[in-house]
Amino acid sequence: MQKTALFDVYEAHQARVVDFHDWALPVQFQGIVDEHQHTRKAVSLFDCSHMGEFLIEGQAGIAALDRHVFSDYVGLKPGRCRYSAILNDRGGIIDDCVALRLDEERLYLVSNAGPLAEVSSLLCLPGIGAKNLSDSTAKIDLQGPMARDILLELGLDAVGTMRYWDGIKTRWQDHELVITRGGYTGELGYEIFVPNEGAVALWRYLMQHPAVKPAGLGARDTLRLEMGYPLNGSDLSPDRTPLESGMGRFIKWDKDFRGKAVLEEQRDSGSYPVLTAIRSKDRRAPRAGFTVQDGDREIGVVTSGTFGPSVGHGIGLAYLPQDFADPGNALNAGPRKLPVTTTRLPFYADGTCRIRF
Repeated sequence: MQKTALFDVYEAHQARVVDFHDWALPVQFQGIVDEHQHTRKAVSLFDCSHMGEFLIEGQAGIAALDRHVFSDYVGLKPGRCRYSAILNDRGGIIDDCVALRLDEERLYLVSNAGPLAEVSSLLCLPGIGAKNLSDSTAKIDLQGPMARDILLELGLDAVGTMRYWDGIKTRWQDHELVITRGGYTGELGYEIFVPNEGAVALWRYLMQHPAVKPAGLGARDTLRLEMGYPLNGSDLSPDRTPLESGMGRFIKWDKDFRGKAVLEEQRDSGSYPVLTAIRSKDRRAPRAGFTVQDGDREIGVVTSGTFGPSVGHGIGLAYLPQDFADPGNALNAGPRKLPVTTTRLPFYADGTCRIRF
């Protein structure tokens, strides 16, 4: 397994390490529920250095990339981020990604670990000509309602005026940082990209604050699922389109992009399954791979599911026919026919990620 620049640091915290897409990563430190709740109430630190980072330079390269995603990266304003996905010829999702427009000539793109090799082979071809920064970059996420105050207390004043989905370049000690304000946990969050050689020092610098605790992939998964955020490789795949995956509102239909004709045909037919929120009445949770049944008839499949610590019941995402996707439909899931009900997203509605300062 590959190790991030922070491996020795979080191993010293006695983290439980697992194999995640061939990376040795912490699934938990003190416990998933404790880490989940601490993120909701205070602030947690996550090592996400397994993710990929690319720099696209020049208007021609940005325009070439734009033809592979369904949203508008050409028109993205400097200092702003935008969510999208890289598509295949069938309109399927190779990878969902976030791009930050650094300035008129440079775009910084963040991708997931699972499809990183395929994304790299696509982006680094002549035309787009991206620089793959993944092997030299660490990604540290500070997430929770106290995140901004802590960064300001520790001297990172540049975050003070950042809005939701803003991004900046700044310096800390001798290192150049890229910082975005997103929040995959649903809480106020900052994603800090730092050269590998500065990662340990930055982690320890942030950990010196008494409110900051480390958190692992387990809490990250329960936090994102309570918000209804899809996970690549589970809820998103090359066999699922943005329309099926609930991304239709992000699609820019008046531009050309890979797989557009397939998506237009799907949109016009109106006949496709959609990623739907389901919940149980108690702690029992629908699990990934469970079939969803209407009576004795199988109608869909669960792609993510867990107990939601902040909501107190089982939650999940499932691909269902549109006739069953409206909130309030009573269904069953799994071999023991767990009673579930379709509902609205997010499951947890009190997140601080969009708070204004």
